[in-house]
Amino acid sequence: MRSPTPLAASTTTPADLGDSGSGSLVDSRLREAVARRLRDDHEITAGRADRASLRRAVARALAAEGIVAAPDVWARAVRDLVDDLGGLGPVEQLLRDPAVTDVMVNGPDEVHVERDGELRRVDVRFDDDAHLERLLRRVLGPLGVRLDRSHPFADAVLPGGVRIHALLPPLSEQPVVTLRRVPAVIPSWDELVAWGTVTPGMRERLIAAVTDRRNLVVCGRAGVGKTTLLARLLAEVGDDRLVVIEDAPELRRPAAHVVHLRVRPPSADGAGGIDVATLVRNALRMRPDRLVVGEVRGGEVADLLQAMNTGHDGSMTTVHANGAEEAIVRLEGMALLAGIPLAAARAQVGAALDLVVALGRGRDGRRQVTSLVEVGAGRDGAVIREVTA
Repeated sequence: MRSPTPLAASTTTPADLGDSGSGSLVDSRLREAVARRLRDDHEITAGRADRASLRRAVARALAAEGIVAAPDVWARAVRDLVDDLGGLGPVEQLLRDPAVTDVMVNGPDEVHVERDGELRRVDVRFDDDAHLERLLRRVLGPLGVRLDRSHPFADAVLPGGVRIHALLPPLSEQPVVTLRRVPAVIPSWDELVAWGTVTPGMRERLIAAVTDRRNLVVCGRAGVGKTTLLARLLAEVGDDRLVVIEDAPELRRPAAHVVHLRVRPPSADGAGGIDVATLVRNALRMRPDRLVVGEVRGGEVADLLQAMNTGHDGSMTTVHANGAEEAIVRLEGMALLAGIPLAAARAQVGAALDLVVALGRGRDGRRQVTSLVEVGAGRDGAVIREVTA
């Protein structure tokens, strides 16, 4: 009979794990032994492999391996193994922290997080490149997302609303992963005011703009809260029928009457892809009161501008740009790429848009509306006027 193997205790407490090391109590040998036993576990092989059933199966496997430990050490070992065998391993502990909005893995031994608006490096690591790649394939495989050396990039949303983007060599020196948490709850206007994102005056202007069915664009660089503010604005539309188009489900049920359309990436052989422009054209046949595009990046802007100019008032979108003027220039440039002549592109942007909301982030990490710009049509294109609030 195998003698029990003691599991070494650790002085690291669960609260310290995100800052003082990965805190894992298991090594690759134990992980492999438990994984072998899971292949024969009746609860796992029966197809009930949710986190609770995986936790029970891991506990059974540890017992079968003869592992003994104090209750708190045992619980942490089970958690670490469940994280590794059913999730993204050591970064799962970071995602359990509600203050963490982004996790950036620059390789197996370099991990950064954004916590409460502050970017910092944490002492969390993977065993090696192979360990990180194995975890990525495990979480992406059930989603039907391919990631290998012949297709070395992937973008998906994990169960629970975490958006993941991954790159493999040769596109990068080591596997690179970016994780962004999609807020589960839309913040209230009072919360946005308390955080300094909007002033009370801006709040009233924005609510009035939605009520008056003005066409809105929210702009800013990555990570400033464009989608969060857009979701808050959409919560003010009442019973209007929204058709929301996204490449990843971030605007989850923002209003009472919503139809969600999702981009479909092409298959491994490059066939079957459905892009945003195709979905916009389909959405226009679905009797929307308002059309919402999560983010415009290319030729779909031509169809969106046409919709805004032909009766779909109150439509909204976001665009990556450093400010309101830059957002208008970007929209005009995308319209040009869609084949619209320059004069027509400028005229359509000026006629379609009513308001551009620009978001930024200060040195202290606080996200806030930096400008509110009204847009009108002029002889040479869009005419803008900054609104103070």
